Amino acid sequence: MSATLEIGITGIGAFMHGAPDWVSLRGVLLGTHGLDANAPAKPAAARLPAAERRRAPDGVRLAAEVAEQACTMAACDPATLPCVFASTHGEVGITDYVCETLARAPQEMSPTKFHNSVLNAPAGYWTIATGCTAASNAVSAYRRTVGAGLLEAAVFACSEDTPVLFAHGDVAAAGPLVDIMRIRALFGMALVLTPRRSGTCMRLALQAAAADPPIPESVLALQAVASDNPANAQALVLLAALAHARPARVRLPLSNGLSLDMEINV
Repeated sequence: MSATLEIGITGIGAFMHGAPDWVSLRGVLLGTHGLDANAPAKPAAARLPAAERRRAPDGVRLAAEVAEQACTMAACDPATLPCVFASTHGEVGITDYVCETLARAPQEMSPTKFHNSVLNAPAGYWTIATGCTAASNAVSAYRRTVGAGLLEAAVFACSEDTPVLFAHGDVAAAGPLVDIMRIRALFGMALVLTPRRSGTCMRLALQAAAADPPIPESVLALQAVASDNPANAQALVLLAALAHARPARVRLPLSNGLSLDMEINV
């Protein structure tokens, strides 16, 4: 792709333990305050009906929370927004449960948990809760998930001339998977992207080069979510650039020899 994509960012959502929304996380990234130990450890996900909230896994609640925050900030109706939900590993706790149950007693498999094990569960819960009939998609690209999901959402916004919701989130690993993934805490973020220059603007282009974005000190301080998950670290690098509200350049990996170059203007 030789042409660049220009998108606006009109809404931002974020959640991690100690910073349950974009306002609080922005303060952490700017160094004005630290994480709040008394903040909620799990997202409220108020958009989901009560019965759905009770049975929804952490990844679904996380995605619904940050998506709701971004839509509220953008003052847009989520029922009208196409959406892209991204995750590096999906619902790791349920993956552990499914594997353990299949090995021990397959007939005891919970239909609800099996239903929640698929990668597009957050998109399903979100579109049902909001009454959204626009296009929805689920993206996973391991360590390149954030760049891949963001590119998917930006291309859709520009090609279809419509605002698009992009949400990324990962939850803590469980069982034997902890030793492999080493993800210790949940983290999620969301953006509402517009095809027109409104609010903060990003110019996106593909570069034929690998990317290994430098990690700012403010992101390195968030060890629980940044140190063991490259996708979370990349998302935080982007959010740190947006937090400072000044021109910046961020490059995120898409493959071994391709990256997504983002020029941010305020």
